[in-house]
Amino acid sequence: MALTLPEAAKLSNDVVQAGVIETLVYESPVLADMPFIEIVGNGLTYNRENAAPSAAFYDVGDDWDESTPTFTQATAALKILGGDADVDRFLSSTRRNVQDLDAAVLQLKARALAHTFEETVIYGDDTIDTKSFDGWQVLCAAGQRVNMGSGTTPAALTIAKLRETIDLVKPGKPDALYMSRRTRRGLSTFAQSSGSPISYEPGEFGQRVTYFDGVPIKVCDWVTDTELLASGDYSASTGGASTSVFAVKWGEGLLAGLHNGPFPQIEDLGQLETKDAKRWRVKAYASQALFSTLALAICDGISSAAVTA
Repeated sequence: MALTLPEAAKLSNDVVQAGVIETLVYESPVLADMPFIEIVGNGLTYNRENAAPSAAFYDVGDDWDESTPTFTQATAALKILGGDADVDRFLSSTRRNVQDLDAAVLQLKARALAHTFEETVIYGDDTIDTKSFDGWQVLCAAGQRVNMGSGTTPAALTIAKLRETIDLVKPGKPDALYMSRRTRRGLSTFAQSSGSPISYEPGEFGQRVTYFDGVPIKVCDWVTDTELLASGDYSASTGGASTSVFAVKWGEGLLAGLHNGPFPQIEDLGQLETKDAKRWRVKAYASQALFSTLALAICDGISSAAVTA
């Protein structure tokens, strides 16, 4: 059963653990939305459907055709993400009336973990960094891409192309559109025109949430505006001047995170021998799995030019 990090924070009896989870969620809209499936072992092998079985009408006495779905076997291996943090005992003791230094350091370490995980969720490529896992730009199927640019030149985002991207996600609509602040600003400017598909509604905590045709827009600071194009398609996260919009449908059998043990795990490694400090470790054994290629679609090659219809 998949569990999101906000729900996990509610269930945690460990105050430090719950505080770190809340920091992760605050720092990352992807981590706030992503459901996690806990697995036993160091990876998950699953079957991704390629083609659905067919059905037909028959007359009495006809020979029936056999048809079964076809699958591609995929594997998502858990990766080790984390870091250590040393807290000086003198500072921790003398400044206790000002703040809990251990908690403050753990929150900063959790923020670093959240940023690294979110960046990898989007741009990870285990052929470049074998210690990491594949991100959305690698996992997305060729037929699930909409290209705005041509050659190495990006182009202005159009409402028609964004709707085309949304329609590639099935069943139903995406749960969210993840994009950079630059793209969100462009859509907000377009919203000032009449008949705009962009609306604003109060969110769960009273903040204003932007919607495009009823799909929430989430700003992700790890979606770069420096993506490089090659032959009109995404090539790299840096080196160019384009960006992408990611349409995602979360859930088991769709797109989900994978983990073993708590996410993240907080370990007190105790007093250090060589200095007057205590060491903490924040880590996660995690990855992600795209169970259905239809759960992810990308519109890439978007320039900084004004959004058009």
